[in-house]
Amino acid sequence: MQFYRFPLSGHSHRVELFLSLIGAPAEFVEVDLRKGAHKQADFLELNSLGQVPVLKDGDVVVADSNAILVYLAKKFERTDWLPEDAATAAKVQRWLSIAAGQIASGPAAARLITVFGAGLNATEVIARAHAILQVMDAELAKSDFLAGNSPTIADVAAYTYVAHAPEGNVALDSYKNVVAWLARVETLSGFVPMQSTPVGLVK
Repeated sequence: MQFYRFPLSGHSHRVELFLSLIGAPAEFVEVDLRKGAHKQADFLELNSLGQVPVLKDGDVVVADSNAILVYLAKKFERTDWLPEDAATAAKVQRWLSIAAGQIASGPAAARLITVFGAGLNATEVIARAHAILQVMDAELAKSDFLAGNSPTIADVAAYTYVAHAPEGNVALDSYKNVVAWLARVETLSGFVPMQSTPVGLVK
């Protein structure tokens, strides 16, 4: 398998983290976003949206980080990470949607401003970040992980941008359950961190 990524992309890190957690081998292919490599014709053949990450597994090409998590869990029959029972599968899907929605438009967007200079309204995106963190903190008071008491791809999808929220000037101090959850994810066998950047609250 070939894994196309950019090291500072939280979406890329989701896939890198999951590959490591399940011990799946892959060749890492660096895509230089700063030089526009993701907008070149050869990459656009892999993902017409011009975004990382992309996973190429033989003739199968999967774009979108959450879709790749699902693909890997199914390919390697990891029902521990993507349970088959209807209730838990629905909980996982809910958090995948939140990762692509509220987390993307909150903590991830706030980090886009400080790390990549995105022209977004910092006040608005930081407020959205705190709104979803409040929800996460309340729900994590009831279980160790997002979809229950065992880790799933829901936790992998949500982890990176929450862990790196301080880079976008989003403080985590008020969310004790979220902080404890981050620590639990970081103690999982095979955990690998994403490179930090000295911006925002990270000095």
